[in-house]
Amino acid sequence: MHPKFILGLYIFITLLASILQVLKNHPDSSWTSYNNYLIFKTSFQHLVSGGDLYQLWPSDHQDYYKYSPLFALLMAPFSALNIMTGLCIWNLINALTLYFAIFQIKHLSQKAKVFILLFILLELLTSIQNSQSNGLMTALMIFAFNKMESGKSLMANLLLSLAFFIKIFSLAGFILLLLYPNKIKSILYAALCMGFLFFLPLLAVSYSQLIFLYGSWIKLLSNDHSASIGLSVMGFFQTWFALDINKSLLAIIGMILLLLPLIRIKQYVFMSYRMLILASVLIWVIIFNHKAESPTFIVAMSGVAIWYFSEKRNRMDLILLILTFVFTSLSPTDLFPKYIRMHLVIPYVLKAVPCIIIWGKILWELMTKDFGKQLKIASE
Repeated sequence: MHPKFILGLYIFITLLASILQVLKNHPDSSWTSYNNYLIFKTSFQHLVSGGDLYQLWPSDHQDYYKYSPLFALLMAPFSALNIMTGLCIWNLINALTLYFAIFQIKHLSQKAKVFILLFILLELLTSIQNSQSNGLMTALMIFAFNKMESGKSLMANLLLSLAFFIKIFSLAGFILLLLYPNKIKSILYAALCMGFLFFLPLLAVSYSQLIFLYGSWIKLLSNDHSASIGLSVMGFFQTWFALDINKSLLAIIGMILLLLPLIRIKQYVFMSYRMLILASVLIWVIIFNHKAESPTFIVAMSGVAIWYFSEKRNRMDLILLILTFVFTSLSPTDLFPKYIRMHLVIPYVLKAVPCIIIWGKILWELMTKDFGKQLKIASE
C-alpha cells in the first residue's frame, strides 16, 4: 500500500470525523462531543483575561482545563477560528504529526511504517473523536527519538519539553536521551528548553500571574491524582486482584522497572535495543498513568506497533498483537456486545491488559536479549 494512500486515508478520516463531531450536536443543547476542543480553544481567552485557567468556566465548556499556561498560549490561533474550521485543523495536527513522525523513523522499512500506521488508525480515530491531544503527544516523543538518531539533541529536547508542557506524562520521554552520547550537553539543552518554555507565556501575562497559574495548575493536578485509577496497572491490580496499592509507590516501582534496562550500556549501540526502549516508554506513559482513558491509548498502541513491526517476530508475538488489537482497539466499539463491554471489558480494564502484558515482554527482552548477536544472525 502506497504511503500517499495512507496519508490520504488519514486526512479523509480525520476530516470526516471532525465534521461529524460538529454536525451531530444539537444547537439547543449545552452538551457537545468536542468539549475537549472547547477547553483548548477558550484557554487563550482565559489566559489573557487574567483569570484562573484552572477554575471551572461553565459558560464556555464542561470540566477543568488541565494543561499548562504554555499550551493556552499556543492555542491563540484557534481562539479566532470558528468551531468547524478550528476543530478540523486541530485534529489534522494530531493525525498528520503522528503520520510524519512514524515515516521519519530510520531503519524501518516502508512496509513496516505502513503496517504501523494502519494498526494504530482505529486508536487514533478514538482520540480524534474526543478532540484529544494524544496523537500530537505521541508524535512529539517519536520526533524527539528521530532527532536524537540524527544527532540533533537541541531539537529533541525542545520537542520533549513542549510535550511535557502539554501533558506532563511526556516527561518519561526524556529517558530516550540517555541512550546517546554527550549526556551532559543534553541535560543542559533540556534545562534551557524547559526554562524557555516555562517563561514563554510572559508574552501574554505578568510574571506574578504566571507563577500563580503554575501554582494553580500543580494544585489541580495534585487533587486530580487521587481521583481515579484509570485504565492502568493500578486499575488492573484493583479489579483483578482487589489490591489497593499506593499510587505513588506503584509509580516509583514502575519508574524503576522502566529505567532498569538502561544498565545494559553496551546494548545502546544497537538500533533494535533503542527502538524497544522507545516502545517501552510509549506504553509505560499510559499503563502507569492513573488518568489513562480510552482516547489516550493511541500512545500505547503506537508503542505496541513499533515493538512488533520493527523486527522479525514469532507466532506467539503475532498472537499477542492480534489479542491487543481485539481487546484494546475493538473492545470499546459496538463490535463487542454491550453486555460484554459493561460487565467484562470496562470492569476488568481489558483495554489495558494486553498492553501491560506486552510491556512486560518488552522489559524481559530488553533485559535478556543479546542485540548484537541478533544483528549478526540477521545479517548471515
